[in-house]
Amino acid sequence: MQKINQKSIDSFIRIALQEDIGPGDITTASVIRQKRKGTGRLIAKETMVVAGLGIAERVFQILDRKVDVRILVQDGCIARAGDVLATVRGNIISLLKGERVMLNILQRLSGIATLTRKYVDKIEGTHCRILDTRKTTPGMRILEKYAVRTGGGYNHRFGLFDAILIKNNHIAAAGSVKSAIQNCRKGGYAPEEIEIEVRTLQELKEALSSGAKRILLDNMRVRQIRKAVILTRGKAILEASGNITLNNARKAAMTGVDFISAGALTRSVTSMDISFSIEPTRCTQK
Repeated sequence: MQKINQKSIDSFIRIALQEDIGPGDITTASVIRQKRKGTGRLIAKETMVVAGLGIAERVFQILDRKVDVRILVQDGCIARAGDVLATVRGNIISLLKGERVMLNILQRLSGIATLTRKYVDKIEGTHCRILDTRKTTPGMRILEKYAVRTGGGYNHRFGLFDAILIKNNHIAAAGSVKSAIQNCRKGGYAPEEIEIEVRTLQELKEALSSGAKRILLDNMRVRQIRKAVILTRGKAILEASGNITLNNARKAAMTGVDFISAGALTRSVTSMDISFSIEPTRCTQK
């Protein structure tokens, strides 16, 4: 599991802020002529699994260290419409500059966590686990995979560098399932370190006979997955991927596979609706 690297997160946030603010927030600079403090409230507009409040806080810390963020709901908790997730106090100019970047991150991560939780709930009671994929937003992989974990899912490999996954294009280039596995073995990798993708039951048999210990069943229908489990007889860890939705996730899990990986968790997620309402601090006269 890839740990969140604070330097990487800060770098991402600074790029996002530069993209949005550029040389300056001309609207805020034109409208607000004096320094004035205010309080912003992050409010859930629908039911969701919250994820990313710490990242949202960091947006304001980078913009203005004097901004005070108080998180009221922990990541992983379920928030209902109307719940206040956090309050943000400080210079209104800073709050307005950070508003959109903060919301974009928080809404997307909460959307990923919420969808992941739905998948996890669907397969409750089975031994199967939900995995993510590399189908993430460029530059946001660390954050999006964090959101999957927050929703109760598990991370697959982080990138091309931390695990071997032989896919159909690799097999085509190698010539066969057997050759692809043998080439990895010659490179010094143990069978347990190699995962291979198969698209047919015949390829599954070839992978098993070649000593594969982790096999991804790609785009198989539930009935094919069931046959694959029977053929494997516990000789390898099985992961089902492709053509699995919320509607059939439980059926797939009930076949006996160990994992279900779903690109939809990060590829086609809907961001959650969260508002940021700012109220100026009232001036008190002495």
